[in-house]
Amino acid sequence: MEAYIFDWLNLLLRWLHVITAIAWIGSSFYFVWLDNSLVAPTDPELVEKGVGGELWAVHGGGFYNPQKYLLAPKALPQHLHWFYWEAYSTWLSGFALFSLLYLFNANVFLVDRNVFDMSGSMAGGVAVAFLVFNWLIYDTVCSTFGDRPDGDRKVNLLVALQVVVSVWAACHLFSGRAAFLISGASLATIMSANVLAWIIPGQRKMVASMRAGQAPDPIHGRRGKQRSVHNTYFTLPVLFAMLSNHYSMTYSAPHNWLVLLMIMAAGALVRQFFVLRHKGVNNWWYPGVAVALLLTVAIALSPMMRSKPAPKPVAVAQPADAAPAPAPAPAPTAGASFAQVQQVIQARCIQCHAEKPSLMPTPGKGILLDSAEHIAQHAQQIYQQAVVAKAMPLGNMTSITDDERALIGKWFEAGAPAN
Repeated sequence: MEAYIFDWLNLLLRWLHVITAIAWIGSSFYFVWLDNSLVAPTDPELVEKGVGGELWAVHGGGFYNPQKYLLAPKALPQHLHWFYWEAYSTWLSGFALFSLLYLFNANVFLVDRNVFDMSGSMAGGVAVAFLVFNWLIYDTVCSTFGDRPDGDRKVNLLVALQVVVSVWAACHLFSGRAAFLISGASLATIMSANVLAWIIPGQRKMVASMRAGQAPDPIHGRRGKQRSVHNTYFTLPVLFAMLSNHYSMTYSAPHNWLVLLMIMAAGALVRQFFVLRHKGVNNWWYPGVAVALLLTVAIALSPMMRSKPAPKPVAVAQPADAAPAPAPAPAPTAGASFAQVQQVIQARCIQCHAEKPSLMPTPGKGILLDSAEHIAQHAQQIYQQAVVAKAMPLGNMTSITDDERALIGKWFEAGAPAN
């Protein structure tokens, strides 16, 4: 029952996170497009009002005429719509989902002792620190250099360097799957914190100045604009990092940090193409380089190019009263018997897929593999996750070998006999 409740929490939080992310990204992309699509007004009345750009559009059978003021209108209306709950709710739902899936099971989902040997509690603390310190470093860079005449160039270079170092560090501390997610979550934290700490407070100061009859300081608009621009380039890299846990071929690569950086760079280049396209500039070099980066990664990760060595054996912590794990299965011969497959599962899978697993509080995904009947029932999933995707065991905590994966593959391809 506990696993069933856990799955529902997972489903509902994931659904909420996707909904709020769509709302935030949609409004963000719309305003970037709007800023780049405005044209100077020709109506003297609009110029007199201080309108710097306008746009006529039609949608859903109605006509719209959004206008942007050079700084602010001479008189503010009583009601202003603020765009911030989309950002806050996206981060809050994402962190709740991260806590439920990763922090509460840090020993399983965050730790890969072939990458870095640490306890689950340490891994959880380091993961949270990653989010906090990435924001502090980024904010320090922007605050230090952002207001200088040549500040944008320096900020962009330093932020790019920070992303490279952060991704490299994550991939050398956490399991590949967790490293990709934490790298994306770090950027998403920066995006949300930009809204919370700079964009909205700057807008509130401008509104307060106007309500007090004072001219608003344009520095708040420039700072908010800088952070908004960064947010739009982070968006596609973050989306890939969030989706990457479904594609073990990327995060399980030998140089997975380089894979992630190249795919993130491709996403940023695609975003740059559309930002320029909104201004009427079609520079096809950007998507061309993005496609070249993705093709390079795809070719480098292809089975023909990769030859992954077997991982070093790692001792898996077991409860004091636990029975010793069965010996590894023998290398596969022409065929594979069910007894051999069951021996592999007892040695490599039962720690997470028993009624009372030793490495998790509840059976992973509610799946039990502690009997011949259960193994036969989940044969398709075993084959997909352990042989095709090689995503299980998580972080290869139980040190399954390539021979053992091949043995399971031969058994399944022979019809998964249960005797």
